[in-house]
Amino acid sequence: MHIIDGTFYALLNEIDKQKPDELYTRMVKSFYKVSPVTRKNVAEYFNRFGFWGKLDPENGIYEEIELKAETLSEHVADFYKLYERLGDYRSKKTLYAIISNWYRYDFKSTTEAKEYMFDDYFDPDLVKCTPDEVVVDLGAYTGDTVLAYINNYGADCYKKIYCYEITKSVFEILKANTAGIRDIECRMKGVSDVCGEMRLNLSAGGSSANSLSETGAESVETVTLDFDISEPITLIKADIEGGEQRALLGAARHISNEHPKLLISVYHSNDDLWKIPQIIDGISDDYRYYLRFKGSCIYPTEVTLFAL
Repeated sequence: MHIIDGTFYALLNEIDKQKPDELYTRMVKSFYKVSPVTRKNVAEYFNRFGFWGKLDPENGIYEEIELKAETLSEHVADFYKLYERLGDYRSKKTLYAIISNWYRYDFKSTTEAKEYMFDDYFDPDLVKCTPDEVVVDLGAYTGDTVLAYINNYGADCYKKIYCYEITKSVFEILKANTAGIRDIECRMKGVSDVCGEMRLNLSAGGSSANSLSETGAESVETVTLDFDISEPITLIKADIEGGEQRALLGAARHISNEHPKLLISVYHSNDDLWKIPQIIDGISDDYRYYLRFKGSCIYPTEVTLFAL
């Protein structure tokens, strides 16, 4: 057994031995061991984006910690399973760092696990691309992922690129930024598990965090990838602010038939980390999983699951 394995198993065993209320209490105590400035910044971050629950210590609100404790308590077996499925020790150390951060505000492990060398999504040891790629970018934003793809693999290393973006003002920037790129199609649509209509939810964290919901200022057409793209797909990147699970379900035919590379954000809810691999397994159980993270070492965001 590698030392990383032993450290991970010891962490989950410690978590598993505690009752839910004990786990929550211990996590609150860990929160108060960090500096007041860090506590304030963390609370402001959680409250601004709203993905993980409210945190307002001054008013006795610890919903974010309660939800984290609930996930850790109820899904130890799922985290074990994910760990065993991960394809390299960088991924395993990343999973350890995330869980340790949740449980005891461990910033050292996240600092060690953070990816500094390669762009988001395009670790060349993991993602191999050819001129026949049909790339789908969900949450294309201003075209940053498309440009990173071309910078990493070259302008001749794809057949077609589809970009999906839901915010009109951002969509116009996306079109302008990609206007000179060949064989690219930008679609102002949301991607989900059903075709229909949802509303645009404007985020206090900025337009990059806008999402789809049942209420909101503007109507957005939603489609499934199985409906909206007829040709075979070889790569799907998804960073759609909590809509990743539904988007994968709506691409089940493509995933089952074509086994595209899946580069999926798994940090917009506490459950994404363990549940998204299970969704993929339910469609096609022959994927190999990897994790990389490039976000804040104080709270791990920009966590990507590579299903290859």
